[in-house]
Amino acid sequence: MVVFLISLVRMYQAGIRPLIGHWCRFTPSCSEYFIAAVRKYGPFRGSLKGIYRILRCNPLNPGGFDPP
Repeated sequence: MVVFLISLVRMYQAGIRPLIGHWCRFTPSCSEYFIAAVRKYGPFRGSLKGIYRILRCNPLNPGGFDPP
């Protein structure tokens, strides 16, 4: 399951992100955070942390350094 989730994110990074541009407010980027969280916490908890991070990536949040 971990490999599957990471593969989905890598496909997004290679195929979709170049089309929409890189605009993540955080370091590491939201997709890299998602991968690191899934590796560190497992597929369920890591996915929840990654989704929460993506929801926080908006104009109302200043962003900054936010490791998993």
